[in-house]
Amino acid sequence: MHAWPASEVPALPGKGRDLSIHDTATGGPIPLDPGPVARIYVCGITPYDATHMGHAATYNAFDLVQRVWLDTKRQVHYVQNVTDVDDPLLERAIRDNIDWTGLAERETALFREDMTALRMLPPRHYIGAVEAIPGIVPLVERLRELGAAYDLEGDVYFSVESDPHFGEVSGLDAAAMRLLSAERGGDPERPGKKNPLDPMLWKAAVEGEPSWDGASLGRGRPGWHIECVAIALDHLGMGFDVQGGGSDLAFPHHEMGASHAQALTGEHPFAKAYVHAGMVALDGEKMSKSKGNLVFVSQLRRDGVDPAAIRLALLANHYRADWEWTDQILQDAVDRLARWRAAVSRPDGPSADALVEEVRTALADDLDSPAALAAVDRWAASQEIGGGTDEGAPGLVSRAVDALLGVAL
Repeated sequence: MHAWPASEVPALPGKGRDLSIHDTATGGPIPLDPGPVARIYVCGITPYDATHMGHAATYNAFDLVQRVWLDTKRQVHYVQNVTDVDDPLLERAIRDNIDWTGLAERETALFREDMTALRMLPPRHYIGAVEAIPGIVPLVERLRELGAAYDLEGDVYFSVESDPHFGEVSGLDAAAMRLLSAERGGDPERPGKKNPLDPMLWKAAVEGEPSWDGASLGRGRPGWHIECVAIALDHLGMGFDVQGGGSDLAFPHHEMGASHAQALTGEHPFAKAYVHAGMVALDGEKMSKSKGNLVFVSQLRRDGVDPAAIRLALLANHYRADWEWTDQILQDAVDRLARWRAAVSRPDGPSADALVEEVRTALADDLDSPAALAAVDRWAASQEIGGGTDEGAPGLVSRAVDALLGVAL
């Protein structure tokens, strides 16, 4: 599977600051020191509908992570998956009377278009679940050999008790885990499981649903969590720097994935930091495909909204915050974009050296994008009153906003 084209990231004078970021597993900020190559895995979409603002906010957060690392002169090895076979996709295909592969291809293509328009940096490896199946099967077989997996009526389940570190990612108690498992694709009530929280690794073939050769597992298809584990281990290895996604992935997805990998390798941790973006609401409820309360990036683009304004609307909220999308947030972003573009269009202006460092400092501090925007606002305001005569300042501001915030002025 191919990703989307990369937009050029302008080089800035000097060097950026190292990133300190909130780690869900420890509950606080931790400094990241990735070495010369930073490794990040961000969980991708299940392509049964278009990219909504909740998706965009999540991928914007991890795009900022990459930009901070690039500004420190590191290489970034970014991997993202596409869950191109899963129950919600199959259900939507049946509802719409469309082939499930065609639906997945259509929505994945639209996602690429949205990411390109929003200037999100593409992953080095963009891997679909279907193409990952040949690598998933031996991992499930290995877990079974290790006694970390067991068969149940043709399906294969992971035993959460096989990982002594289970529970460390989310920090939830068993009752909270059981409740979220039922809400987020698990089956805690299924009889015969060793532990109600045990997640499925391999689902036996069901008539009328797609299935693949699972060798000793029999025909079937993979569970959700093992998909990301197989891709991450193949392309990043254990102990990569950041596992990212929305806050609704902390449990069960990231918790289970970490345990799968740790049981497989005997190593800990799966990732050095578990970083989660907040949820975006509309009309008082979290945006979700199941509720249908969605604002789509593609629709905003069709309505003539500049993608740079959409991105500024996202950046106006701290990535970890839960917030609500409103028409006013978008209008504020449109107005801000106009002010910034007017400011950098002038032949000179106040020195921008301090501004670049302000933006770098804000982003290095747990991706504080609202503080970064406020710094640019102050420079633009001083530009309006004729605050300087530095001929290079407008160009430097434009490059810094592009390189660090992903907004083209």
